[in-house]
Amino acid sequence: MEELEHTCPQPRTTLTEPAIFAKETSCECRAPHERLTTKQARHATPVDRPVRVYADGIFDLFHSGHARALMQAKNLFPNSYLIVGVCSDELTHKYKGFTVMTEDERYEALRHCRYVDEVVRDAPWSLSPEFLEKHKIDFVAHDDIPYSSAGSEDVYKHIKEAGMFVPTQRTEGISTSDLITRIVRDYDVYARRNLQRGYTAKELNVSYINEKKYRLQNQVDRMKEKVRTVEEKSKHFVYKVEEKSADLIQKWEEKSREFIGNFLELFGPDGTWKQMFQERSGRMIQALSPSGSPRGSPSGSPHGSPSSSPPRELSPLRSPSPPSHWAHSHARASSPPSPKAASASISSMSEGDEDEK
Repeated sequence: MEELEHTCPQPRTTLTEPAIFAKETSCECRAPHERLTTKQARHATPVDRPVRVYADGIFDLFHSGHARALMQAKNLFPNSYLIVGVCSDELTHKYKGFTVMTEDERYEALRHCRYVDEVVRDAPWSLSPEFLEKHKIDFVAHDDIPYSSAGSEDVYKHIKEAGMFVPTQRTEGISTSDLITRIVRDYDVYARRNLQRGYTAKELNVSYINEKKYRLQNQVDRMKEKVRTVEEKSKHFVYKVEEKSADLIQKWEEKSREFIGNFLELFGPDGTWKQMFQERSGRMIQALSPSGSPRGSPSGSPHGSPSSSPPRELSPLRSPSPPSHWAHSHARASSPPSPKAASASISSMSEGDEDEK
C-alpha cells in the first residue's frame, strides 16, 4: 500500500495577513494522524508535520493577558500550529454572561494576533472526542486552574486524563472582569467622557437630568483646566523673570566690582593717575628751572644765601661793568628763589661797581 504524505497546514511565516478561519475539516490531510506524545512533540518529531495545539476561550475585550496565554501555547513545542477556538455569543451568554464585544468582533481580534495560525468560530463549550478528531488536535493548552461550568467541576478533566493537556500561566492583574469592573466603578467619568466626545444621552442610556449634570460637570472641569493652565503659565513666567533677575543682579555685581577695581587702580593712593601727575610735575619743574644754577655761598658768608653770587676779585685789566639794564635782565633770568637772595645779589653788584670806580 502506498504511504500518504502529510499535507497539514504549516505555521504562519508572514504577518502581512490575518490568520485563516477553520473550515469544516480544518486539516484536509489524508495521511493517518497519529497522536503525539509530549516527548515526541518536544523533540519536533515527526518532522513532516507540525504539532497541532488547540486553545479556546471567550476572549472578550482582548487584552495582554489573552495574548500572553496564546504566546505560551504557541511556544510550547519547537514546531507548533496554534488553533484557537472562540465561543459564540449564544453559548457565552448561556454559560458565562453577557459580553462587551460581539462574536464577530472577537473572531477578528483573534485573527490579528501574531501567535494564531487558525481560528475556529462557534467553538464548543466542552471538547468532545469527535471535535478533537475532526481538527486532528494533538494537545490542548489552558491554565491549570479547574474550570467549573455547564454542570462540570472541570471541563478539561477528560483532556487531562487523556494526557493531552498542556498548562499555561495566567497573567495576574489583568482580565476581562477587571476591565469591566473599572468601567462600572467609574461609570460617571466614562459617561461624561463619551458625552463630551459627541455621543447622545440616548446612546449612553442616560436620563435627561443626569445628562445636564454631566454636561455641567464637564464645563466645570474645563474651567478648572483653564485655571490650572493659566497658573502653570504664570508660574513658568515668574520663574523665568526670577531667573533673569538673578542673572542681571549677578552681572551688575560683577560689573560693579570691575568698575570699582578700575577706579581704585586709576585714582587710588598708589594709582596710575597719581604717578602720571607726579611724573608730569617733575618734568614741568625741571623744564622751568635754569640749566646751570649758581652754587650757594659757604655758611660763613656775610650774605647767608646759597643763591647769592660769589665775590668778585679786583683786577686793573677788568673791563668796565656792564650796563645797569643788562644787570637787571640778568637778575630776572636767574630767578632767585627768595627776596633775601635777590637783595644779596643787588648788593654784591653795587660793591663791584664801587671797586671799579
